[in-house]
Amino acid sequence: MFANIKRLSKCIGEYKTSSILSPLLVAFEVIMECLIPFLTADLITFIEYTNKTEGASRPQLINLILSLGIEESNHIGIIAVYCSVLVVLAVLSLLFGALAGIHCAKASCGFAKNLRKELYESSSNFSFENIDKFSTSSLVTRLTTDVTNVQQSFMMIIRTAIRSPLMFIVSVVLAFIRGGVMALVFVVVIPILLFGLIMIAKKAMPIFRKVFKKYDTLNASVQENVHGMRVVKSFVREEHETEKFEKASGDVAGDFVRAEKILAFNNPIMQLCMYIVMVSVCLFGSYLIISTNGQSFAVGDFTATLTYGMQILMSLMMLSMIFVMTTMSMESANRICEVLEEKTTIENPENPIMTVENGDIEYSNVSFKYSQRAEKFALKDINLSIKSGQTVGIIGGTGSSKSTLIQLLPRLYDVTVGSVKVGGHDVREYDIEALRDAVGIVLQKNVLFSGTIKDNLRWGNENATDEEMERACILSQAHDFIVSFPDGYDHYVEQGGTNLSGGQKQRLCIARALLKKPKILILDDSTSAVDTRTDAFIRKAMSEEIPNTTKIIIAQRISSVQDADMIIILDDGKINGLGTHEYLVENNEIYKEIFVSQTKGKGDSDNE
Repeated sequence: MFANIKRLSKCIGEYKTSSILSPLLVAFEVIMECLIPFLTADLITFIEYTNKTEGASRPQLINLILSLGIEESNHIGIIAVYCSVLVVLAVLSLLFGALAGIHCAKASCGFAKNLRKELYESSSNFSFENIDKFSTSSLVTRLTTDVTNVQQSFMMIIRTAIRSPLMFIVSVVLAFIRGGVMALVFVVVIPILLFGLIMIAKKAMPIFRKVFKKYDTLNASVQENVHGMRVVKSFVREEHETEKFEKASGDVAGDFVRAEKILAFNNPIMQLCMYIVMVSVCLFGSYLIISTNGQSFAVGDFTATLTYGMQILMSLMMLSMIFVMTTMSMESANRICEVLEEKTTIENPENPIMTVENGDIEYSNVSFKYSQRAEKFALKDINLSIKSGQTVGIIGGTGSSKSTLIQLLPRLYDVTVGSVKVGGHDVREYDIEALRDAVGIVLQKNVLFSGTIKDNLRWGNENATDEEMERACILSQAHDFIVSFPDGYDHYVEQGGTNLSGGQKQRLCIARALLKKPKILILDDSTSAVDTRTDAFIRKAMSEEIPNTTKIIIAQRISSVQDADMIIILDDGKINGLGTHEYLVENNEIYKEIFVSQTKGKGDSDNE
């Protein structure tokens, strides 16, 4: 727990001044607030004294006021001094409270901002292996709900958690000063209240801990449905998905209801203790005032004791809420620290190579599994050599690890056994950014971001000129459909490219990769949504325009790879065959079977 607090405290950063000023100002606010009942009691005692009530005691501060030159007979003048002091104390309390609130808001919001920034930076630096460990929905929950919980807890710690204990201590001290033996009632009531609050918190906290994992499930349901809305509607599964969401939402609501039912006992216990104090003070205080004629317990002391009693109980009530909130937020803090403390499995070497000389590729005895806990290797005993400028096709069945093979090149994953070399050096010797800049990838899932077509293309090269973007789009066969839009290259792309067809998105993603001018270009089934004619044009243009770039094409269609210099057949993570189209048709059963099936009318069609 303390390690997590220490880790999170680093995110306070530039907001340390506000984080220190807030509790200091709160302390001054409490002192001013607690002095008001004390002086009010003196004022009441003075009024009682001036009425010449038999046995009435002289107020404690009257001598100080008389020392200012005011005559004792000038009752209005003395009362005016009391009132002036009370107004000053009230104004100071208000001022200190307002300033404390401003600094508290500044510190807590700044802390949350820094915390989200660190969380985002940590997760964005993760390797694919790290990302696999944390689901996307879980990361979203940690960045939103968990950060909000920790922010609220931090806000309470630097303000309410200072105010409540200090208010409690000062009120108890002043209650004994003013009330004497009457204040002993708090000695009886406080343990009862504390016991009740501790029992409530003990019952409620395990429920709060469980609910955060259910938040992950809820967010996963939302994310999945929003992302796959078209599929949901096309299969008329809205009702099923609504029921699934309602179940996840109901689980979260159910846990919160159970927790709130327990926390609901806070108020009755508080009210019980409050009325015990009120009845006790009223009963015994009135008895003392009447029986001693106000000599041992004045009316002013009575009102002060009653006020301090309320302040003490309210302080304990606030402490219970702080305890509940901080205990609940500790689970959020643990989840946040899991991400912050997670070490990426892929890091830069001490003296990295900053330049990739060429597109030579070599796999030496490579075996790979997605995590150390995995029982099965996704790739086994891969030995492969590709020369710079060659075009290589990769074909295999679903689950044969085609994508996994190429993800080792830009170090999206690191090999488990063996080595992968690019440009004559192990990929682990390169600076990660330099290596990934030299490898252009168009993945199966084409992702475009909200913004113009130019904005999306500049992901490949932020400094690309209009001419360079146009040239890349001509190579990827995207130029014609772009200029058909009224705004051309300034056409707005909706989030995820929802206002573009599958083939258009693929061609834009290819153009974006080409703008990187990579040493290695990987097309991971990235022309599946374009017709065979367009596919052929794209391959021809790349062959002619970027002859020195190593091109790796993962495809399901034989026509996409049959002109490649080398075709790799993957089966269950192993290389089943290697060679040209003609060689594999004659000598590899898997390739021959695919070729025959696709040349009997079951092959290509225009999917755009």
